[in-house]
Amino acid sequence: MDLKSGYPYWAIKNGLLTAFPKLIHHHACDVVVIGGGITGALIADELSRHGHHVVVIEQRDVGWGSSAASTALLQYEIDTHMTDLAKRYGEADAVLAYRACAQAIGEIEALAVALGDVDFERQKSLYYASHEEDVAALKEELALRQKHGFDATWLNSDDILAEYGFEAPGAILTQLAASIDPYRMAYRLFNAVVERGGEVYDRTQMASMSPDEQGVTLTLTNGATLRCQHLIMAAGYESQAWLPEKVAINRSSYAFITDPLAPEALGALRHTMVWESARPYLYMRCTGDGRLLVGGDDDDEDIPKRRDARVEEKAAGLARKIEALWPRLDMNPTFSWGGTFAETEDGLPFFGPHEAFGSRVHFAMAYGGNGISYSMIGATLLRALIEGREHPLEALFSFQRLAKLAARQDDP
Repeated sequence: MDLKSGYPYWAIKNGLLTAFPKLIHHHACDVVVIGGGITGALIADELSRHGHHVVVIEQRDVGWGSSAASTALLQYEIDTHMTDLAKRYGEADAVLAYRACAQAIGEIEALAVALGDVDFERQKSLYYASHEEDVAALKEELALRQKHGFDATWLNSDDILAEYGFEAPGAILTQLAASIDPYRMAYRLFNAVVERGGEVYDRTQMASMSPDEQGVTLTLTNGATLRCQHLIMAAGYESQAWLPEKVAINRSSYAFITDPLAPEALGALRHTMVWESARPYLYMRCTGDGRLLVGGDDDDEDIPKRRDARVEEKAAGLARKIEALWPRLDMNPTFSWGGTFAETEDGLPFFGPHEAFGSRVHFAMAYGGNGISYSMIGATLLRALIEGREHPLEALFSFQRLAKLAARQDDP
């Protein structure tokens, strides 16, 4: 499956950072992680730091799937409002999910500081109402967050114009967000896994898996076998092919990045990511060297060739939207690209075993706009499951949730 189109900035900026070998011999380990993106990297790092012998296999070069196309906005704010999650699952679980995302940002920061040179930067997040009729829902959302201690404030239209230089009827400003280079982060995490005695293999693909009560046997496309006690499927949007039912919808998103812009032109945007209440939403943030990264205009296109053909048109459309909000900014897309992503019906991820494969095969489906934050949560959740410990999000982020989603869809 071709997961991206055009020229993703991270791959161009960084190049191929490390060449990992191909696995061509029979082998065994504690845990196999399938997927060499940022999700697989965070999971492999968490497990290897706590004494598990981890083997990672990736069918492409490491980081060359969806991670290369990610715009890497780290937020505790989920695409689904806390108020909407509360209506679905109860206020306690809604708050638990949001708090876990907030905690994940701090955990990613700690990893980034230890690794160094991954372009991690704390940011603010400005979530603005696209239309006047969206204001009431955003104010309701703000009230629930404030009730539970989240640091968030309301900006009216005058505040937004004075501080950020564009017009909107209102916005939620939060102090907890961040940005990162996901491609470089993945490589540095995988190198750390190898330094601890773990193994990373790229251009290595699983053909089949045979789970049993003691573990899982993988057969690779080259005929080699790989035996493990636990298998984690962290292959992003391709993992859905292994499930008996569809748990998410694949879509395409588009992005572009500018040349570095002058700090005086960016103003408060330099340290604030911006996104809107409309769906699909326009979003933007800065890189460490002052480039503006803009994304959005998602569509339902899931055929790579058609997505490829739309990249330039989509980038031009995104540029026009930014220019309409900030006429002073010179929007000249230096690199533009599109990528596949997936959305669950409720905006939450899936982590853990599926009844079709037993307790030894786990899935890591960090879908939606919070993919990296979700992956950090999933790393600790999956380690807890493998080590036989409980985790507070084990049920909410499991496939058990599918029954609740189906029941909701069946309601008149």
